Amino acid sequence: MASQDYAAPNKSIDAQALINDAPLSKYQWMIAIICFLIIFTDGIDTAAMGFIAPALAQDWGVDRSQLGPVMSAALGGMIIGALVSGPTADRFGRKIVLAFSMLVFGGFTLASAYATNLDSLVVLRFLTGIGLGAAMPNATTLFSEYCPTRIRSLLVTCMFCGYNLGMATGGFISSWLIPTYGWHSLFLLGGWSPLILMILVILVLPESYRFLIVKGKNPEKVRKILNHIAPAQVQNATAFHVPEEKTETAQKKNVFGIMFSKPYAKGTLLLWLTYFMGLVVVYLLTSWLPTLMRETGASMERAAFIGGLFQFGGVVSALFIGWAMDKFNPNRVIAIFYFAAGLFAIAVGQSLGNSTLLAVLVLCAGRD
Repeated sequence: MASQDYAAPNKSIDAQALINDAPLSKYQWMIAIICFLIIFTDGIDTAAMGFIAPALAQDWGVDRSQLGPVMSAALGGMIIGALVSGPTADRFGRKIVLAFSMLVFGGFTLASAYATNLDSLVVLRFLTGIGLGAAMPNATTLFSEYCPTRIRSLLVTCMFCGYNLGMATGGFISSWLIPTYGWHSLFLLGGWSPLILMILVILVLPESYRFLIVKGKNPEKVRKILNHIAPAQVQNATAFHVPEEKTETAQKKNVFGIMFSKPYAKGTLLLWLTYFMGLVVVYLLTSWLPTLMRETGASMERAAFIGGLFQFGGVVSALFIGWAMDKFNPNRVIAIFYFAAGLFAIAVGQSLGNSTLLAVLVLCAGRD
């Protein structure tokens, strides 16, 4: 694809083409780091309840069967947050929705540390989930806009590893934090982290240049943002555009019609089912593995640490599977890894009494 002529005076520049033509700048790396940290804190707070559950059940004297609604409340909120945040961001901007979502999941995670019964904790975790569900897609979309097309998939995959890494870190930290300071401490850490990071988002993270251009808001702000990426190329520009926006809008309006048309209907349903079942396994093990280990006599520290290993395996697998899908038939790669994950999940269920073997199996299950 030919580069634009940036030297012509009074020229309107295609913003995405400019980003594609320019080398990665420090400004883009700064955006990457901030979005990575957002996803990282999202991961910590999503998995927090699973690591807290054994200590909370012991502290409140509740049976593990009563923890089901608390474990799943955040997931219900995440669905709502993900569905609502897209249209809201299209109207008000990704940055403001992202900052508000961090305020929501940080604030309600912090409030969860002071819950006194299961009913109040269910409500707080549900509200937390709304913020969690809104933050991830907006951080991912915002970051992807500032990535050159040629390496966008790689960069977004690396950034998204922050989610699993956050979950894993939550497990590793809680193995020390909860026995020392109590279950409240992980909620305090998970609450304050996004609230502090939110300040950085407000002060430093740029708004979506695509949103600013399409809405016709503050062309000078667009120039200032893109000047950080390719200063020499924007000096003669009087306007910026994203010519593909009309096509994308038309596609979005008809997206469900395309997905369920005859050539794609079976594939769509199969992908939905595959993704759904994968999430069931991930959240089932994330939420319940530490509690089940405590029931078999493992220490709280050991239970949390092994729970973290499961998520750490996910970081490794995300990078490896992405590479394998580029090299080989992606359908076969996914099928092989799903089959292996199922076998390891069955083995995990049969090995709860052997913590050493369980650690190996959990790591392998996470990798698949």
